[in-house]
Amino acid sequence: MSEGPIATIIRRKLTGALAPTRLEIEDDSARHAGHHHEGGMDAKPGGESHFNLTVVSAAFVGQGRIQRQRAVNALLSDELAGPVHALSIRALTPDEAEG
Repeated sequence: MSEGPIATIIRRKLTGALAPTRLEIEDDSARHAGHHHEGGMDAKPGGESHFNLTVVSAAFVGQGRIQRQRAVNALLSDELAGPVHALSIRALTPDEAEG
C-alpha cells in the first residue's frame, strides 16, 4: 500500500533530520472515522489525520522520552498545526529497539 501525501512528508522530514535505522508510519485515521478531525490534507474521510510512528535513531541517544517526543513534534510542527490531529510516537535508540 502506498503512502499518502502527509505520510510522505512525515517520512521525508524524519529521515532527513534523524537518519532513522527504522521508521514505521501507520495511518490510523480509519479508526477515527466520523470524528470532526477526520480528513487530513484533502478532507476526505478516513485520510491522514491520525498516525502511529515508530522511529529508531541514534539521534535519540542520551535523550529522555519527553525530549524525543518534543524533537519529533518540532520536526512535524507544520503537519500538527494543519492536517494531522493526533500523533502517537514511539522513539527509540538502536540499542532499545534491539532489546
